[in-house]
Amino acid sequence: MSAKTSYIFYADGVEEVEAVATVDALRRAGMEVVTVSINDTPLVTGATNQKLVADSVLSEIDASGAEWIIIPGGDPGATNLHNNAKVNDIIMAQYDKGGKIAAICAAPAQVLAPLGILKGRKATCHPGVAQALKDAGVTYEKQPVVIDGNFVTSEGPGTTFSFAKGIISETYGAEKAAEVISSLVVE
Repeated sequence: MSAKTSYIFYADGVEEVEAVATVDALRRAGMEVVTVSINDTPLVTGATNQKLVADSVLSEIDASGAEWIIIPGGDPGATNLHNNAKVNDIIMAQYDKGGKIAAICAAPAQVLAPLGILKGRKATCHPGVAQALKDAGVTYEKQPVVIDGNFVTSEGPGTTFSFAKGIISETYGAEKAAEVISSLVVE
């Protein structure tokens, strides 16, 4: 099992299902996942006004040794993440070292694509923002999950467990991923 830490970023407007269910499944697999608020406090208000309390705040973490950088979507959560210079710096540092990056819903199109790191790759995202991926030179695939190199992308709240399964599979293998997702009674 890996002892490296992965980080998932929470901004106001985050899609709560993607934020919470992803962390739940990854932790069940044995991954060390730290939830990170980009606010000055751990409190984040999700897209449907649910209050989430993150483990940490952005100013307190050092993600330089991260196993995964995970970006949930949501409206305006993905936009808020994209507009945060430190989040973009962390994503680019992860990319530059060949690290693993996962994004779901609007995040592939609104956070990763503007950075240019998906250009020439295959990815998916929420169908409502797919044009932004295409415009950024990304091959859009209408699939629940697309894995291309060190990237895992997924469509949205309804594909969250498939997203988590992709991350677990890329970390521990397909057998462990199937075991964890099966234990959650996900079809």
